[in-house]
Amino acid sequence: MPNSIIKVTPADLELEVGAFPAEWVLSGNPEMRSKLLLKTPDWLVHVVAWECGAVSYKWHYANDEAYVVISGEGFMTDEKGEERRFAAGDVAFFAAGTTATWRHPDHFKKIAFLKESVGRPVGFLLKVFCKLLRVTGLKGGSFLVLALIALATRHRS
Repeated sequence: MPNSIIKVTPADLELEVGAFPAEWVLSGNPEMRSKLLLKTPDWLVHVVAWECGAVSYKWHYANDEAYVVISGEGFMTDEKGEERRFAAGDVAFFAAGTTATWRHPDHFKKIAFLKESVGRPVGFLLKVFCKLLRVTGLKGGSFLVLALIALATRHRS
């Protein structure tokens, strides 16, 4: 299985320049940098290195996101007005659909794990299906899993 184990050193990454959508920026430099590090074979999870400079912005999480802060700090204000500080070494999780306001006084760098949200019933069925594949020793389940996800997503629309 090629690329079954990948090692990345965040300090050595060359990130690609991007920008926040203009309507999200509240103040500061709207430039961000990121790099897709990997995708899981089922395409449900992406691992991304991401950083920005001094900026304040609104953010809407379209996917479930967990991350580890590598350097810098950020102050996140949630929808209830509660502010939380995130700094190097902290681990965070934001469920898909969450909206927050962020403020970074200097810079912020993280490694993020973004997971497509498939809903609890579909997620449970996928878990059962994958367990059955492992127990029976069947291979090639990735195509079936993708087909089930596509079918379930089509019925949610």
